[in-house]
Amino acid sequence: MKPIGPIPDGYESRDGELSIGGAKASALVAEHGSPLFVYSRSLLSSRISTLRAAMPEQLNIHYAMKANPFAPLLSQMVELVDGIDIASGGELAMAIEAGAAAEHISFAGPGKRDDELLEAIRAGVTINIESPTECDRALAIGAKEGLQPRLVVRVNPDFDLKGSGMKMGGGAKQFGMDVDLVAPTVRQILDAGADWRGFHIFAGSQALKADAIIETQAQTIALAARLAQQIGQSPVHVNLGGGFGIPYFPGDTPVDVAQVGVALKEQFAELPEILSNTLFAIELGRYLVGEAGVYLTRIVDRKESQGEIFLIADGGLHHQLAASGNFGTVIRRNYPAAIATQYRKPAEEVVSIVGCLCTPLDLLSDHVEMPKAQVGDIVAIFCAGAYGATASPANFLGQGPAKEIIVR
Repeated sequence: MKPIGPIPDGYESRDGELSIGGAKASALVAEHGSPLFVYSRSLLSSRISTLRAAMPEQLNIHYAMKANPFAPLLSQMVELVDGIDIASGGELAMAIEAGAAAEHISFAGPGKRDDELLEAIRAGVTINIESPTECDRALAIGAKEGLQPRLVVRVNPDFDLKGSGMKMGGGAKQFGMDVDLVAPTVRQILDAGADWRGFHIFAGSQALKADAIIETQAQTIALAARLAQQIGQSPVHVNLGGGFGIPYFPGDTPVDVAQVGVALKEQFAELPEILSNTLFAIELGRYLVGEAGVYLTRIVDRKESQGEIFLIADGGLHHQLAASGNFGTVIRRNYPAAIATQYRKPAEEVVSIVGCLCTPLDLLSDHVEMPKAQVGDIVAIFCAGAYGATASPANFLGQGPAKEIIVR
């Protein structure tokens, strides 16, 4: 038997079933089909309200929409946050369609094509410049169009976020430019008459330790001040990156955002003079939406093989690549999961929950204790609100995408 991750707060039992937004899992599947992603509006709103209460009042909160670009969810996030961070021309179109104002959109990513830069410059969004060459291209496009691009320089910091699941800074990276290239690039932007907006400094993601996040934010503010001094001009804006993780696995505990907020308030009270009028933001994706989503998949077969029980579902890694352990994890561990139609009932047996694909990698839960489930029961995979539907190979073996809905 292997443990599963902790089920997020906010989910209730109704008539012995998992309830999402007041609706039972079986009712949702009966109406919309299986497999199915279900996102909760109330959990999204609650997460952002709690975060705002903990953070300094002057700190802006941005949503990194790569975590989940589902249109109804994105529209709600546009209303709840202060900015939308995109990473492609496709996401730019989706953000505009969702109602995001161009001046509240920032565009990051190491491989922006000229056509994407052109659309971003024409729209008036802020472009996070990732290299001197990209800066040259953006300035040339702006000059040809007779427009002043809004440009932020993304910095590859000389430190990383300790304990992060994915390191985005420190050492050789495809993201941002090394510290010694930043000041010359900013001077080039200023000399060209473009609109230099500041710095984007992202050191890592999926950290659960408040102390590590606090240390990284302090280092980021110090680096921004040092670079501004080299340039001789205050940045309008500094994006401190993100890094807030969510508990996926056994033993994981939530980030203490209150502790992070207290420390950041203290840092803001003692800013260097050159940053005294700078606007600050944090950029979060999975932390805002991950725990607000559940993936529901119906059991279509129950079989025994050499004494082990397999529950075979009609979903799988083609929708939940991360839960299968094939999206950036070194050691496979079990996501939080449950038999949704027997929610909170005591465990009776050890099973492996697998998907419908012809590969042994299609494993959603490995040797976990569950109530006894039969064909027709519904499995719930939690923490499915981020990096699920669009981060998984939906068309593998011709399976196609799962339906997505948003509920109360």
